[in-house]
Amino acid sequence: MPPEAAQAMGPDNPGPPDRVTLDRVRACLGAGVPAGRNDEDSVRRQWWAALATLQSDCLLLRPDQGGVWLAAPLPALYEPQLLARLRGWVWAPPQLETLLSAAPPLLPGAGGRPMTLASGFERLPLEPDDGTDPLLIVITPSLQVALCLDGPSAGRRLLVRFEPSVLSEALGLIHARLAAGNAASAERLEEAMRTLGSLQNDPQLGLRFWPQLADRLAAMAPSVTLQPLAQRSHGPPEGDVSGELALLEALTHEVRTPLATIRTLIRSLLRRRDLSTVVRQRLEHIDGECSEQIDRFGLIFLAAELQNRPGNGSHGTGVEQELARTDLSALLGQLEPLWQRQLSRRGLELQLAISADLPPVLSDPARLETMLGGLIDRFSRSLPSGSSVRLRLQAAGPRLKLQLDSTAAGPAAAGGGDPDGAPVRAVGPVLSWNPTTGSLQLSRQATQRLFQRLGGRLTERGGSGLTVFFPIC
Repeated sequence: MPPEAAQAMGPDNPGPPDRVTLDRVRACLGAGVPAGRNDEDSVRRQWWAALATLQSDCLLLRPDQGGVWLAAPLPALYEPQLLARLRGWVWAPPQLETLLSAAPPLLPGAGGRPMTLASGFERLPLEPDDGTDPLLIVITPSLQVALCLDGPSAGRRLLVRFEPSVLSEALGLIHARLAAGNAASAERLEEAMRTLGSLQNDPQLGLRFWPQLADRLAAMAPSVTLQPLAQRSHGPPEGDVSGELALLEALTHEVRTPLATIRTLIRSLLRRRDLSTVVRQRLEHIDGECSEQIDRFGLIFLAAELQNRPGNGSHGTGVEQELARTDLSALLGQLEPLWQRQLSRRGLELQLAISADLPPVLSDPARLETMLGGLIDRFSRSLPSGSSVRLRLQAAGPRLKLQLDSTAAGPAAAGGGDPDGAPVRAVGPVLSWNPTTGSLQLSRQATQRLFQRLGGRLTERGGSGLTVFFPIC
């Protein structure tokens, strides 16, 4: 983007005298673009795919760059690394202002003032005529892009604009909006733009962005409904789970994205020094619950993907090629405090016993950490409050044996989620559901497959806990 984009934010370019709505900004971005032909479901999938492409395939590949971002009606960015280094402005609905005003001084920004969080973005009021379609503009030294949704119910469209002239006009409108309603925020945005210096958009960005977006969309369901699962019954009983995979991928985006945003906001609040002990404990509880659910949905999606792509080596996901020496003893020690906190929220206790001087195993420590957390969650979810979860690691010939069992406080059987005789119903080869607890979790088959890809071998017997064997290096 040429320097005139930043100049559009300056006082010599105040924009039109009438108040600028965000719908007007969307109209600016949509000028000259053909009308849309999508319904709400399809355009929302495009939006989530575009956000994932922008963040994972574009912004995260530029780790040393700062910048600014503007979004409505809620934060669109959800990657913590981006939120930490980019400065943002978010137009949020007035209902959030009511919540803030009802609980001072717990949340900053009450009483009509912009909410400036430690994560680096300000909350601004969303007016009734601003519209509620999502909008995101990101400006960094080498990447400038605007995304939004607009159009009537039968003609929805995703807009992605890289052109300097279009972005300059949109930024000029936003500056006029801020200058008319909050001069201090306008000055901060103008200063942030000046600090970026000369801007130059990556000329290959558009050429890469659309194929990457198409790749993400290709694996997603044509409609977020149960129809693909019903159609699957006419095919192979367990080998074809493409419908389930597509549905889970769509649900993963829909669930993990807002949870990640909530977690970011919570962690910003936890940096405040004036929080009472009770408030801090409750915020930490919310943070932990968000993290658990984010990890659970990540594991569910990975399990569905592995089930849909059986085989090994080049025919699988490539996990086998990433296995390396892993100090399982140290990993368990590092994770013990986190697991203690997670289990304590359900009234459970963790007992960890690790034999001395154990050799390393062959696995993938990054994925193994998440997988072990998911295993403990799956194992303990059906245990009654007051029970103890026992985790033991010891040598077993050429392997290390990780054994998981429990002592129940009541008459319930051992954990594990689906031991023999437990009221668990299969939801395809990937998921199982316990109607007694309402818990949706990985099936035994999916859990075994995941551990196999991580170098382990899971054995599970009803009423006697779980055992995972890992090969010693």
